[in-house]
Amino acid sequence: MMSFSFKKLTKSISHAIRGLKFVSREQNFRIQIFSTFCIIILILIFRLKVWETVALLMMVTLVLVLEIINSIFERIVDILKPRVHPYAKTIKDMMAAAVLIASFGAFLVGFLILWPHILIYFM
Repeated sequence: MMSFSFKKLTKSISHAIRGLKFVSREQNFRIQIFSTFCIIILILIFRLKVWETVALLMMVTLVLVLEIINSIFERIVDILKPRVHPYAKTIKDMMAAAVLIASFGAFLVGFLILWPHILIYFM
């Protein structure tokens, strides 16, 4: 039977925070965090419905998680630099493409949800 260990939990959270500090050094992640704060502010200003808020937060989370995964893959590929394989650049480009597609999808979802509220707000 597994028992709960507060010490292990705090250690795990500590590792995760260290990982966030590391990835926050990257410009793209900082831009996405800024965008996240903007979305949260818009959610509060427009008092969105629960489903609209959930959709926006899910998209933001998807983009942030993919950016972290992208950073992980970049580090793994960089470890292999002395023996660079032709696919190394391809792997990095494909991960960047995944983040770009998710970001574009998040933008579209955000636009579709927020645009009617923006129109009402300024009319």
